[in-house]
Amino acid sequence: MEGGRGGGGGVKVDRWGYQVRTSSDACISAINSYYHQLLTYGRERGVILEAVSHDPDCVLANILVAHCFSTSDPSRLSYHLAAAESRLVQATPYEKAVFDAISSLIAEDRDDDAAFHSHSSLLKQFPKDLVSLKRAQILCFYMGRPDLSLVIAEQVLPQNQQESYIYGMLAFPLLELSRMEDAEKAARKGLEINKQDLWSQHNFCHVLQYECRFKEAVEFMEEYSSSWTSCSSFMYTHNWWHVAICYMEGYSPITKILRIYDENIWKELQRSDAVCQEVYLNALGLLLRIYLRGQMGFFGDRLEILTGRLMDQSNWNVEWLLDMLILWAFGSVKESNKAEDLLNGMKSRICSMSKKKQLLMQRVIKLAEALYAYGRDDYEQAFQLLSPDFDANEFKIVGASDEQLEVFNEVWYSVLLNSGRVDKAIEEIEKVVKKREGIPFLWRLLERSYTMANREEDAAVASEKAKALEAAYFEHLE
Repeated sequence: MEGGRGGGGGVKVDRWGYQVRTSSDACISAINSYYHQLLTYGRERGVILEAVSHDPDCVLANILVAHCFSTSDPSRLSYHLAAAESRLVQATPYEKAVFDAISSLIAEDRDDDAAFHSHSSLLKQFPKDLVSLKRAQILCFYMGRPDLSLVIAEQVLPQNQQESYIYGMLAFPLLELSRMEDAEKAARKGLEINKQDLWSQHNFCHVLQYECRFKEAVEFMEEYSSSWTSCSSFMYTHNWWHVAICYMEGYSPITKILRIYDENIWKELQRSDAVCQEVYLNALGLLLRIYLRGQMGFFGDRLEILTGRLMDQSNWNVEWLLDMLILWAFGSVKESNKAEDLLNGMKSRICSMSKKKQLLMQRVIKLAEALYAYGRDDYEQAFQLLSPDFDANEFKIVGASDEQLEVFNEVWYSVLLNSGRVDKAIEEIEKVVKKREGIPFLWRLLERSYTMANREEDAAVASEKAKALEAAYFEHLE
C-alpha cells in the first residue's frame, strides 16, 4: 500500500492543479481517473476506491468515495465520511471546500438550495474543478432548475475557455431553457475540442431532435456510436433511446426501433457490470411511446417481460421518473397490488422532505397516479388527477429532460381524446404543432381530433401534412 497511513504528510496537485494532502502519486492518479470516469460517463467509477487504498488518510479521496457510494452503500458512505471529517484539520483549503460541498449534498436532511450555494462558493474559489461543476449541475437537474445550472456553468467558463467538457455542460441547460441556437453552438464547440465528449454529442442530438432534424440526428449519433461502449448503462442505452426516438418521429419502419430496443437497450442487461435500473428507465421510456402510437403489437411480450423484472422492489425508489414509468407498466399488465405498494413507497418518500418540497412533489404523485390510471385505460380518472392546464415540462423536478417529459404530454393528449374532451385536445395539440411542425405523429393526432369534432376539411389538411412528412422522412431514414 503506497503511502500507508502516514501518506498525508505531503502535498500533491490533482488534474485541476489544486493541492491535495497526500504523499501518494497512486492516490492522485486514482482521483484523476475518477474525474475522467465522471466526465466521460464511464463505467469504472469504482476506481476511486484505489485512491483510499493507496492513502486511507487522504480527505479528498475519502469524501469522493463517500459521494460515489452515497446512494448504493450507506455503510461505506458513513465510514468514508467519518474518515474524511476526522482528518479535516490537515486538509488543504481545496479539500475542505470539496468536503463542505459534498457534505451538504449527501446530508440526510439535505437542503437543495444550501447544497447549490455550497458548490457555487467552491467554484468561485476553484473554478477549474469541472467535476464539482458536474455535481452542481446534477443537483440543479433534480431541482428542476436549468437556470441555476446555466448560471454556474457560465460562472466558471472564463477560466475554462479551452477545456474539454465545459461546453457540453454549458449546452445542456441552454437547451433545457429552449435556447437551441446557443445550445448547438456550445455543443459544436465542445466537439471541436474533443470529438469523444459524450455529453456534447448527446446535447447536439437533443438540439437536432427538437428541431425535427431527425435524419441529421440519426446520422450524427450512429457515426459516434462506436465510442459509447465504455460509458455507463444509462448513457449507453439513453443515447440509443435518442436514436430510436428519431427513427420513430422520422416515420422509419418499426423494425428499426425494435432492433435498437433488442440490441442496444435490452442487451445491455447481459453485461456483468450493467446497472439494471438505468436500462429499465430507457426501455420503459421507449415502450410508452410505442404504446401511444398503437404499435405495441410489433413488440410482442416485451412489456410483460420487462414488467416481470420490475416486480423486484430493489428497482423502486431509485429514480422518480423510473417509478412513474413503472406505474404505467403495472397498470398496463393489471398489477394493482404492486402498483399500490410502489405508490405508497413514493408517498412515504416525500414525508421526510421539507414542506416546500412536499408541495412540489405532491403534484408528482398525482401524475404518477394518473399514469397508473392511464395504463388501466381509466381515462376519466387520469383526467381528474391531472389539472386542466397540465404541462409535462413543469415536472423537471423528477429528474428528466424536456425530451423525456414530452411523452407525458402525449399521454395528456391521449387522455383528452379518449375521455371525449376533443376541443381541449385540439387546443393543446395545435399549440405544440406551431412550435414543432415536423412531427408526423402530432399531425395524425390532429387528424384524429378534427375527425372526432366533425371538422372534415381540417382533418384532410392534417392528413396531407402527415403523409408528406412521413413520405419524406421514410425516404431519408430508410
